[in-house]
Amino acid sequence: MSSTEEIKNNAKQTLEIEAASISNLINYINDDFVNTIELLLSSRGRVVITGIGKSANICQKIVATLNSTGTPAIFMHAADAIHGDLGNVLKDDVVICISKSGNTPEIKSLVPLVKNFGNPLISITGNPDSFLGKHSTYVLNTFVEKEACPNNLAPTSSTTAQLAMGDALAVCLLKSRGFNSNDFAKFHPGGALGKKLTLKVSDIYPNNEKPTVNLNSSIKDIIIEISSKRLGITAVLENNILIGAVTDGDLRRMLENSSDIDNLTAKEIMSTSPKTIGENEMATTALKQMQNSNITQLIVVDGASYMGVIHLHDLLKEGIV
Repeated sequence: MSSTEEIKNNAKQTLEIEAASISNLINYINDDFVNTIELLLSSRGRVVITGIGKSANICQKIVATLNSTGTPAIFMHAADAIHGDLGNVLKDDVVICISKSGNTPEIKSLVPLVKNFGNPLISITGNPDSFLGKHSTYVLNTFVEKEACPNNLAPTSSTTAQLAMGDALAVCLLKSRGFNSNDFAKFHPGGALGKKLTLKVSDIYPNNEKPTVNLNSSIKDIIIEISSKRLGITAVLENNILIGAVTDGDLRRMLENSSDIDNLTAKEIMSTSPKTIGENEMATTALKQMQNSNITQLIVVDGASYMGVIHLHDLLKEGIV
């Protein structure tokens, strides 16, 4: 059994080898890569990505990345393709074939069929001089000097390089299309990520109480209002217009600095410039404001109108933090 140090060293060596493999891809970003991006941008069809073995697993991840960033893509297993699944390929589609060697029997059988269909064929291969490479419209070179596997057999560095090249394609495509966070949100509506991209302040604060006092409210009334609404703050209104706020912190400072509190009112202890946020702002914006100001709540407004309060706990509950 390996010692602790041997395990650490093996892990580090694996990462170093794979990191070098990715770094070396920079040397292979050439005109074929640019032409591939331009072809995919102008295509009216989908991207059909195919491969076999471990490369097929990489195909599926690249398909997922492309679909989530605005480029329609499907996966077609190379072995299934030559037994009927070629029917998935439509006339306007671009086919991307991933293979380290570019010379496997399934790839050699598939390539002529794709060419006969008239579809552009892009190869992602570690061997540009292979059968696949020589019959491709454009070649994206993912050559690696060795696998991270000590026997130089198990696909490790090679599949990492394929994955990285796929990410490079996806990022270039989304940047060329001007694909932004609003577009991204359309494809990721669920889970914590979806909430970060879509959830607004207006979706959250109505669930809270709406603490309110007026200018002449007594300290007792203020304490009762803050305690009962459980948000650590109350708005101060005059003629239904927000003119200030009192927080737990304001109350503590008042107790520290005043010996006679019986006659104090909200007007004398409130902050006249409370931190506010518009109800149509994103929940992530509210979080940033709280973090930047080192506070746990914001007054929600619509123009000059007081709408309610959003608290850090609300954002925690929604998984925004």
